[in-house]
Amino acid sequence: MITKFLKKIDGFFVLLISAVVLAWLKPEIGAAEGKFSLAAIANYGISAIFFFYGLKLNRHKLRADIGNWKLHILIHIATFVLFPLLILLLRPLFHGDDNTLLWLGIFYLAALPSTVSSSVVMVSIAKGNIPAAIFNASISSLIGVFITPLWMSLILSRAAETDADTLVSIIGKLVLLVLLPLTLGMALNRQWGKFAEKNSFKIRIFDQSIILLIVYTSFSASFANNVFEGFSTTTIIMCAAAMLILFFVVFGIVGILCRRLKMNREDTITAQFCGSKKSLVHGTAMSKVIFAEHSAIGVILLPIMIYHALQLMAVSAIARRKMKNEELRTLDSH
Repeated sequence: MITKFLKKIDGFFVLLISAVVLAWLKPEIGAAEGKFSLAAIANYGISAIFFFYGLKLNRHKLRADIGNWKLHILIHIATFVLFPLLILLLRPLFHGDDNTLLWLGIFYLAALPSTVSSSVVMVSIAKGNIPAAIFNASISSLIGVFITPLWMSLILSRAAETDADTLVSIIGKLVLLVLLPLTLGMALNRQWGKFAEKNSFKIRIFDQSIILLIVYTSFSASFANNVFEGFSTTTIIMCAAAMLILFFVVFGIVGILCRRLKMNREDTITAQFCGSKKSLVHGTAMSKVIFAEHSAIGVILLPIMIYHALQLMAVSAIARRKMKNEELRTLDSH
Protein backbone atom coordinates (compact mmCIF):
# COMPACT_ATOMS: atom_id res chain seq x y z
CA MET A 1 0.00 0.00 0.00
CA ILE A 2 2.74 2.47 1.00
CA THR A 3 4.87 1.46 -2.02
CA LYS A 4 1.96 2.14 -4.41
CA PHE A 5 1.38 5.53 -2.80
CA LEU A 6 5.06 6.49 -3.10
CA LYS A 7 5.07 5.56 -6.79
CA LYS A 8 2.20 7.99 -7.39
CA ILE A 9 4.06 10.92 -5.81
CA ASP A 10 5.37 13.35 -8.41
CA GLY A 11 9.17 13.58 -8.23
CA PHE A 12 9.06 17.29 -9.00
CA PHE A 13 6.75 17.83 -6.03
CA VAL A 14 9.38 16.22 -3.78
CA LEU A 15 11.89 18.77 -5.10
CA LEU A 16 9.40 21.57 -4.40
CA ILE A 17 9.07 20.45 -0.78
CA SER A 18 12.87 20.22 -0.57
CA ALA A 19 13.12 23.83 -1.80
CA VAL A 20 10.70 24.94 0.93
CA VAL A 21 12.67 23.03 3.61
CA LEU A 22 15.92 24.61 2.36
CA ALA A 23 14.29 28.04 2.52
CA TRP A 24 13.31 27.30 6.12
CA LEU A 25 16.84 26.19 7.02
CA LYS A 26 18.73 28.86 5.00
CA PRO A 27 16.40 31.81 4.31
CA GLU A 28 19.18 34.41 4.27
CA ILE A 29 20.57 33.20 0.91
CA GLY A 30 17.26 33.24 -0.93
CA ALA A 31 16.07 36.48 0.71
CA ALA A 32 19.18 38.43 -0.31
CA GLU A 33 18.66 41.29 -2.79
CA GLY A 34 20.86 42.69 -5.53
CA LYS A 35 21.57 42.54 -9.26
CA PHE A 36 23.09 39.07 -9.07
CA SER A 37 21.01 37.64 -6.23
CA LEU A 38 19.03 34.41 -6.65
CA ALA A 39 15.81 36.45 -6.74
CA ALA A 40 17.16 38.54 -9.64
CA ILE A 41 18.23 35.40 -11.53
CA ALA A 42 14.72 34.00 -11.00
CA ASN A 43 13.27 37.13 -12.64
CA TYR A 44 15.45 36.62 -15.72
CA GLY A 45 14.39 32.98 -15.74
CA ILE A 46 10.70 33.99 -15.93
CA SER A 47 11.31 35.68 -19.27
CA ALA A 48 13.19 32.63 -20.56
CA ILE A 49 10.32 30.31 -19.55
CA PHE A 50 7.77 32.31 -21.54
CA PHE A 51 10.14 32.74 -24.49
CA PHE A 52 10.58 28.97 -24.79
CA TYR A 53 6.85 28.47 -24.32
CA GLY A 54 6.13 30.86 -27.22
CA LEU A 55 8.79 29.13 -29.29
CA LYS A 56 6.92 25.83 -29.01
CA LEU A 57 3.52 27.30 -29.97
CA ASN A 58 2.69 26.39 -33.55
CA ARG A 59 -0.10 28.66 -34.82
CA HIS A 60 -1.04 26.30 -37.65
CA LYS A 61 -1.60 23.39 -35.24
CA LEU A 62 -3.72 25.61 -32.99
CA ARG A 63 -6.01 26.52 -35.89
CA ALA A 64 -6.64 22.86 -36.74
CA ASP A 65 -9.09 22.21 -33.87
CA ILE A 66 -10.71 25.66 -33.60
CA GLY A 67 -14.13 24.48 -34.84
CA ASN A 68 -15.10 22.59 -31.65
CA TRP A 69 -16.27 25.83 -30.03
CA LYS A 70 -18.61 24.33 -27.38
CA LEU A 71 -15.73 22.38 -25.86
CA HIS A 72 -13.34 25.35 -26.00
CA ILE A 73 -15.79 27.77 -24.37
CA LEU A 74 -16.68 25.30 -21.60
CA ILE A 75 -13.02 24.69 -20.69
CA HIS A 76 -12.14 28.39 -20.50
CA ILE A 77 -15.29 29.32 -18.59
CA ALA A 78 -14.43 26.61 -16.05
CA THR A 79 -10.81 27.77 -15.85
CA PHE A 80 -11.25 31.54 -15.69
CA VAL A 81 -14.83 32.07 -14.43
CA LEU A 82 -16.08 29.05 -12.45
CA PHE A 83 -12.92 28.68 -10.34
CA PRO A 84 -12.70 32.38 -9.28
CA LEU A 85 -16.45 32.64 -8.58
CA LEU A 86 -16.35 29.58 -6.30
CA ILE A 87 -13.48 31.08 -4.29
CA LEU A 88 -15.17 34.50 -4.14
CA LEU A 89 -18.18 32.80 -2.52
CA LEU A 90 -15.87 31.43 0.20
CA ARG A 91 -14.35 34.83 1.05
CA PRO A 92 -16.55 35.43 4.18
CA LEU A 93 -15.18 32.23 5.76
CA PHE A 94 -11.63 33.63 5.98
CA HIS A 95 -11.25 35.91 9.00
CA GLY A 96 -8.07 37.60 10.25
CA ASP A 97 -4.96 38.82 8.43
CA ASP A 98 -3.32 35.39 8.11
CA ASN A 99 -6.45 33.71 6.73
CA THR A 100 -7.05 36.65 4.37
CA LEU A 101 -3.56 36.13 2.97
CA LEU A 102 -4.25 32.42 2.56
CA TRP A 103 -7.52 33.20 0.76
CA LEU A 104 -5.59 35.54 -1.56
CA GLY A 105 -3.31 32.62 -2.44
CA ILE A 106 -6.30 30.36 -3.09
CA PHE A 107 -7.92 33.01 -5.28
CA TYR A 108 -4.66 33.42 -7.18
CA LEU A 109 -4.72 29.66 -7.80
CA ALA A 110 -8.32 29.97 -9.05
CA ALA A 111 -7.37 32.74 -11.52
CA LEU A 112 -4.51 30.78 -13.12
CA PRO A 113 -4.64 29.09 -16.55
CA SER A 114 -4.73 25.34 -17.10
CA THR A 115 -1.60 23.22 -17.42
CA VAL A 116 -0.21 22.24 -20.81
CA SER A 117 1.95 19.10 -20.75
CA SER A 118 0.25 17.17 -17.95
CA SER A 119 -3.25 17.91 -19.31
CA VAL A 120 -2.31 16.55 -22.73
CA VAL A 121 -0.59 13.49 -21.24
CA MET A 122 -3.55 12.62 -19.00
CA VAL A 123 -6.08 13.13 -21.80
CA SER A 124 -3.96 10.81 -23.94
CA ILE A 125 -3.90 8.13 -21.22
CA ALA A 126 -7.68 8.35 -20.76
CA LYS A 127 -8.15 8.20 -24.57
CA GLY A 128 -9.80 11.61 -24.85
CA ASN A 129 -9.67 14.26 -27.59
CA ILE A 130 -5.91 14.90 -27.79
CA PRO A 131 -5.91 17.68 -30.48
CA ALA A 132 -8.52 19.59 -28.47
CA ALA A 133 -6.44 19.13 -25.30
CA ILE A 134 -3.36 20.57 -27.03
CA PHE A 135 -5.39 23.47 -28.43
CA ASN A 136 -7.13 24.40 -25.17
CA ALA A 137 -4.12 23.93 -22.89
CA SER A 138 -2.06 26.18 -25.15
CA ILE A 139 -4.78 28.81 -25.57
CA SER A 140 -5.45 28.76 -21.82
CA SER A 141 -1.85 29.72 -21.15
CA LEU A 142 -2.08 32.62 -23.59
CA ILE A 143 -5.38 33.86 -22.14
CA GLY A 144 -3.96 33.53 -18.63
CA VAL A 145 -1.24 36.08 -19.35
CA PHE A 146 -4.06 38.66 -19.55
CA ILE A 147 -6.91 37.26 -17.41
CA THR A 148 -4.92 36.24 -14.32
CA PRO A 149 -3.41 39.73 -13.77
CA LEU A 150 -6.82 41.28 -14.49
CA TRP A 151 -8.54 39.16 -11.82
CA MET A 152 -5.75 39.87 -9.33
CA SER A 153 -5.76 43.62 -10.03
CA LEU A 154 -9.50 43.70 -9.27
CA ILE A 155 -9.05 41.80 -6.00
CA LEU A 156 -5.97 43.72 -4.86
CA SER A 157 -7.65 47.05 -5.65
CA ARG A 158 -10.74 46.10 -3.65
CA ALA A 159 -8.56 45.02 -0.74
CA ALA A 160 -6.80 48.42 -0.90
CA GLU A 161 -3.48 46.56 -0.94
CA THR A 162 -2.31 48.41 -4.01
CA ASP A 163 -2.89 51.73 -5.80
CA ALA A 164 -3.19 52.80 -9.43
CA ASP A 165 0.54 53.49 -9.80
CA THR A 166 1.40 50.04 -8.46
CA LEU A 167 -1.07 48.40 -10.85
CA VAL A 168 0.49 50.25 -13.79
CA SER A 169 3.90 49.04 -12.58
CA ILE A 170 2.65 45.44 -12.37
CA ILE A 171 1.18 45.60 -15.88
CA GLY A 172 4.43 47.11 -17.19
CA LYS A 173 6.50 44.31 -15.63
CA LEU A 174 4.14 41.66 -17.01
CA VAL A 175 4.50 43.11 -20.50
CA LEU A 176 8.29 43.22 -20.18
CA LEU A 177 8.91 39.90 -18.42
CA VAL A 178 6.04 37.77 -19.76
CA LEU A 179 4.20 39.12 -22.81
CA LEU A 180 7.22 40.40 -24.76
CA PRO A 181 9.26 37.15 -24.46
CA LEU A 182 6.13 35.10 -25.26
CA THR A 183 5.39 37.17 -28.38
CA LEU A 184 9.03 36.99 -29.47
CA GLY A 185 9.04 33.21 -29.05
CA MET A 186 5.85 32.85 -31.12
CA ALA A 187 7.33 35.07 -33.84
CA LEU A 188 10.39 32.81 -34.03
CA ASN A 189 8.42 29.54 -34.02
CA ARG A 190 8.86 29.01 -37.76
CA GLN A 191 12.66 29.31 -37.50
CA TRP A 192 13.34 27.71 -34.12
CA GLY A 193 10.17 25.73 -33.38
CA LYS A 194 11.69 22.40 -34.43
CA PHE A 195 14.73 23.09 -32.25
CA ALA A 196 12.42 23.71 -29.27
CA GLU A 197 10.48 20.50 -29.90
CA LYS A 198 13.69 18.50 -30.29
CA ASN A 199 15.03 19.86 -27.00
CA SER A 200 11.69 19.87 -25.13
CA PHE A 201 13.07 17.66 -22.33
CA LYS A 202 16.00 20.03 -21.70
CA ILE A 203 13.66 23.03 -21.80
CA ARG A 204 11.38 21.28 -19.30
CA ILE A 205 14.32 20.73 -16.94
CA PHE A 206 15.24 24.41 -17.29
CA ASP A 207 11.63 25.47 -16.57
CA GLN A 208 11.49 23.28 -13.48
CA SER A 209 14.85 24.61 -12.26
CA ILE A 210 13.57 28.19 -12.49
CA ILE A 211 10.35 27.22 -10.69
CA LEU A 212 12.38 25.64 -7.88
CA LEU A 213 14.47 28.81 -7.66
CA ILE A 214 11.34 30.99 -7.49
CA VAL A 215 9.84 28.77 -4.78
CA TYR A 216 13.08 28.85 -2.78
CA THR A 217 13.50 32.64 -2.97
CA SER A 218 9.79 33.29 -2.31
CA PHE A 219 9.64 31.07 0.76
CA SER A 220 13.01 32.43 1.96
CA ALA A 221 11.55 35.94 1.99
CA SER A 222 8.48 34.68 3.88
CA PHE A 223 10.52 32.75 6.46
CA ALA A 224 12.92 35.67 6.89
CA ASN A 225 9.93 37.91 7.72
CA ASN A 226 8.32 35.28 10.01
CA VAL A 227 5.17 35.23 7.87
CA PHE A 228 4.29 31.62 8.70
CA GLU A 229 4.20 32.15 12.48
CA GLY A 230 0.39 32.45 12.45
CA PHE A 231 -0.16 29.17 10.59
CA SER A 232 -0.58 25.83 12.35
CA THR A 233 -0.17 22.34 10.93
CA THR A 234 -3.96 21.97 11.16
CA THR A 235 -4.41 25.01 8.91
CA ILE A 236 -2.10 23.53 6.26
CA ILE A 237 -3.92 20.16 6.40
CA MET A 238 -7.29 21.92 6.09
CA CYS A 239 -5.95 23.89 3.13
CA ALA A 240 -4.89 20.63 1.42
CA ALA A 241 -8.33 19.11 2.06
CA ALA A 242 -10.00 22.24 0.64
CA MET A 243 -7.83 22.05 -2.50
CA LEU A 244 -8.84 18.43 -3.08
CA ILE A 245 -12.53 19.29 -2.60
CA LEU A 246 -12.16 22.25 -4.98
CA PHE A 247 -10.71 19.96 -7.66
CA PHE A 248 -13.55 17.43 -7.44
CA VAL A 249 -16.25 20.14 -7.29
CA VAL A 250 -15.00 21.72 -10.53
CA PHE A 251 -14.40 18.29 -12.11
CA GLY A 252 -17.97 17.31 -11.22
CA ILE A 253 -19.59 20.55 -12.41
CA VAL A 254 -17.78 20.35 -15.75
CA GLY A 255 -18.93 16.74 -16.11
CA ILE A 256 -22.57 17.75 -15.51
CA LEU A 257 -22.29 20.56 -18.08
CA CYS A 258 -20.81 18.11 -20.61
CA ARG A 259 -23.83 15.85 -20.20
CA ARG A 260 -26.19 18.82 -20.61
CA LEU A 261 -24.36 19.82 -23.80
CA LYS A 262 -24.49 16.17 -24.98
CA MET A 263 -20.74 15.93 -25.54
CA ASN A 264 -19.19 12.61 -26.50
CA ARG A 265 -16.86 10.63 -24.25
CA GLU A 266 -13.63 12.03 -25.74
CA ASP A 267 -14.70 15.68 -25.46
CA THR A 268 -16.01 15.13 -21.91
CA ILE A 269 -12.64 13.74 -20.79
CA THR A 270 -10.82 16.70 -22.36
CA ALA A 271 -13.21 19.24 -20.80
CA GLN A 272 -12.91 17.74 -17.32
CA PHE A 273 -9.14 17.26 -17.39
CA CYS A 274 -8.25 20.65 -18.93
CA GLY A 275 -10.96 22.60 -17.09
CA SER A 276 -10.03 21.38 -13.60
CA LYS A 277 -6.23 21.77 -13.69
CA LYS A 278 -4.07 24.75 -12.82
CA SER A 279 -0.56 25.66 -14.00
CA LEU A 280 2.23 25.70 -11.42
CA VAL A 281 4.59 27.14 -14.07
CA HIS A 282 2.43 30.21 -14.66
CA GLY A 283 1.58 30.48 -10.98
CA THR A 284 5.16 30.68 -9.78
CA ALA A 285 6.39 32.78 -12.70
CA MET A 286 3.69 35.47 -12.60
CA SER A 287 3.70 35.62 -8.79
CA LYS A 288 7.15 37.24 -8.90
CA VAL A 289 5.62 40.09 -10.87
CA ILE A 290 2.10 40.43 -9.44
CA PHE A 291 3.20 40.07 -5.80
CA ALA A 292 6.66 41.61 -6.11
CA GLU A 293 6.04 43.84 -3.10
CA HIS A 294 4.69 41.05 -0.88
CA SER A 295 7.08 39.59 1.70
CA ALA A 296 4.48 36.84 2.24
CA ILE A 297 4.68 35.47 -1.29
CA GLY A 298 5.45 32.01 0.11
CA VAL A 299 1.98 31.86 1.68
CA ILE A 300 0.41 32.94 -1.61
CA LEU A 301 2.22 30.14 -3.47
CA LEU A 302 1.31 27.47 -0.89
CA PRO A 303 -2.19 26.65 -2.29
CA ILE A 304 -0.95 26.21 -5.89
CA MET A 305 1.87 23.92 -4.72
CA ILE A 306 -0.59 21.77 -2.79
CA TYR A 307 -3.11 21.80 -5.65
CA HIS A 308 -0.37 20.86 -8.13
CA ALA A 309 0.45 17.65 -6.28
CA LEU A 310 -3.15 16.68 -5.58
CA GLN A 311 -4.39 17.33 -9.13
CA LEU A 312 -1.64 15.13 -10.57
CA MET A 313 -2.45 12.24 -8.25
CA ALA A 314 -6.23 12.58 -8.69
CA VAL A 315 -6.20 13.01 -12.48
CA SER A 316 -3.64 10.23 -12.89
CA ALA A 317 -5.92 7.79 -11.04
CA ILE A 318 -9.01 8.93 -12.97
CA ALA A 319 -7.19 8.74 -16.33
CA ARG A 320 -6.04 5.17 -15.73
CA ARG A 321 -9.52 4.11 -14.65
CA LYS A 322 -11.07 5.63 -17.78
CA MET A 323 -8.41 3.93 -19.93
CA LYS A 324 -9.24 0.52 -18.43
CA ASN A 325 -12.98 1.13 -18.86
CA GLU A 326 -12.48 2.04 -22.53
CA GLU A 327 -10.31 -1.04 -23.12
CA LEU A 328 -12.99 -3.26 -21.56
CA ARG A 329 -15.70 -1.57 -23.65
CA THR A 330 -13.66 -2.13 -26.82
CA LEU A 331 -13.15 -5.82 -25.97
CA ASP A 332 -16.88 -6.27 -25.27
CA SER A 333 -17.80 -4.66 -28.61
CA HIS A 334 -15.65 -7.25 -30.40
